[in-house]
Amino acid sequence: MRWNVGLLLVAVSVILTGCAVKPQYPVGLAPTAVKASEGRVGVAMTALPKVDTEFPGAGCLLCYAFASASNSALTTHTNTLPHEDLVTLKNELADLIRKKGGDVVVIQEVIDIKTLPDNAQAAPGIAKKDFSQLQKKYAIDKLLMVEITSLGMVRTYSAYVPTSDPKGMVVGTGYLVNLKTNAYEWYKRINIVKASESQWDEPPKFPGLTNAYFQALETGKDQFREPFLK
Repeated sequence: MRWNVGLLLVAVSVILTGCAVKPQYPVGLAPTAVKASEGRVGVAMTALPKVDTEFPGAGCLLCYAFASASNSALTTHTNTLPHEDLVTLKNELADLIRKKGGDVVVIQEVIDIKTLPDNAQAAPGIAKKDFSQLQKKYAIDKLLMVEITSLGMVRTYSAYVPTSDPKGMVVGTGYLVNLKTNAYEWYKRINIVKASESQWDEPPKFPGLTNAYFQALETGKDQFREPFLK
């Protein structure tokens, strides 16, 4: 189970600043963006998160403790679920780029975005981090990143009261960055929430929810792949 304090602090900051921070809008992938003539593309992923439960809306400490205790059997089971073959997604994307006539390399090491310097020129359509140092390091011109930020089960709450059944979830972002300009040439948020198709409350294995989780995984991977299939 995970209480994302960072996200809560960001939300408070946005409110206090009058929503001054604008969210990044989606950017469609141009047909020629990954052609070999446009430069070499590196495909990478950030570290995969723990498969866990989340309880948004259980905002206070006691509320969250109550939600955690009420769903402890589900959390125990969720923690045993695998990432499945998510780690191979970057290889699949690289293959799709090759089929489109691209020059591509798979970056084997995990990229930690937090270690990159902030981009002083950040704006809508321009990355908040400065990715330019990766151009020389990996001999690439563009970087295709896959960030998975949440995996597992989500159940919404209003303080102590659940407002939904648990659902399988996959949350992340995919983007293509031009390393000369830090401009996004593709940007897409992935937020898949899948309900159980049968009774969900069946401990200890929760078969309905487990199936929903794997369905969410497949749908999420399809959404990452979809722009590169056209």
